[in-house]
Amino acid sequence: MREDLGRRDFLRRAGTGALAASPIWSWATERQAPGTSQAASGWVTIPTREHHGDTEERLQIPPSWNVKVYEMAGHDRPVLTAEQIRRRIEEPIGTRRLAEIAEGKRSAVITFDDLTRPTPTFEVVPHVAAELRLAGIKDENILLLASYGTHRPINQVEAAAKLGESADRYAWLNHNIFENLTDLGRTSRGNRIKVNRHFMQADVRITISGIKAHGNAGYGGGAKAILPGIAWIESIDYFHRTIAGVGANENKTAGPLKIFKNEVRLDMIDAARLARVDYSVQILYNGRRKVVGVYAGDIVESHHAACRDANKMLATERASNADVVLVNAYPQNLQATNSLGWARGCVRDGGTAVLVIQNPEGIEEWHYLNERRNYDSRAFYETGHPESWGVKQARQFIVYSAYLQQRDRIRFPAKTIFTRTWADTVAAISKAHSEANVALYPYAGIQHPPGDLDG
Repeated sequence: MREDLGRRDFLRRAGTGALAASPIWSWATERQAPGTSQAASGWVTIPTREHHGDTEERLQIPPSWNVKVYEMAGHDRPVLTAEQIRRRIEEPIGTRRLAEIAEGKRSAVITFDDLTRPTPTFEVVPHVAAELRLAGIKDENILLLASYGTHRPINQVEAAAKLGESADRYAWLNHNIFENLTDLGRTSRGNRIKVNRHFMQADVRITISGIKAHGNAGYGGGAKAILPGIAWIESIDYFHRTIAGVGANENKTAGPLKIFKNEVRLDMIDAARLARVDYSVQILYNGRRKVVGVYAGDIVESHHAACRDANKMLATERASNADVVLVNAYPQNLQATNSLGWARGCVRDGGTAVLVIQNPEGIEEWHYLNERRNYDSRAFYETGHPESWGVKQARQFIVYSAYLQQRDRIRFPAKTIFTRTWADTVAAISKAHSEANVALYPYAGIQHPPGDLDG
């Protein structure tokens, strides 16, 4: 007999809770970090619309608000020049220079991540390609391969946003999680690994990734470009369901900032070794997506070095019992709910949490791994609990966005207040708070609480 579903239940089941949708932060390893400032002159400016102009929005602050801006520890680190980036590509960690590796080879492939990641890949690709040309590899034999796991494919406009002029100069291709794969055998944890055939056919195999904390992989980047990046859907499913685990079965070695003893990360590394990656580049960027660190070389050693740096740079002090917490999901709006940990950890009981999601794409609208779980009886832990996208102790939870559609909104708790303008957001806050101590996290998508690595 057909189940009678109310409209909200129907839409919820049509929704897709992201695998990384739950906030990734735990406060258990908290340390203090520098980088706070008071807002002045009645205005604060936040960055918005990553990959879509990276514009700014000025927010007028009521005089009854006391706003404290929480910057990450490395917010004022100098941006690298093109020459500095080039030198870091030429001076690898744990392996030979790329031009030496590519000497006498005919073809090369370079992976890059999609728009769910803030990585300014366009700043680095030209320097990597220059190393290949120095070795004698022609432009027509360089392939750029989108590495996005079970996210949706990208289009030419999006490739240009990620790659800049390189999207026109070199051939680029979307990964296919279902076919055109090469079987590489199994990892030490039993995961059968198939990866993109074009990647394996290239003589020189290179990955480029960005570094930010990740909910189960410790940090992004490194071997994650292979698994899940260019892997088979069944490899990815096994990786998430069996190794990472869910709920009560969640792997206790996994979690943010864990990269050395993390079985999830170790399975990725196994996959990367099976894929025989020759060279890997990790990019560390600031709150405006500007390159402030580049670590190149062996896919594990360069990643470890990048994570040690990121652990210091991205660390941000936690506010305590704020009346209002403003969490700007930039520069990872497409997975905005990853930033909710700041609201949950900082707002007082009965306070107001505000999540700012200002990106024309709204929240990532398609995720193949999540979508398949709507049909195999496992959807309950992905789409059936909108409470996981809320802030329990808050009196009100506001989502401020000009771009969300109904499928986005239905995944939040029923009492969520949605606003499309800053004026409406201020009005909603003011109904609950005549005066307020406000904590603002200006680029929460990459900020993380202070905490030590696991090794």
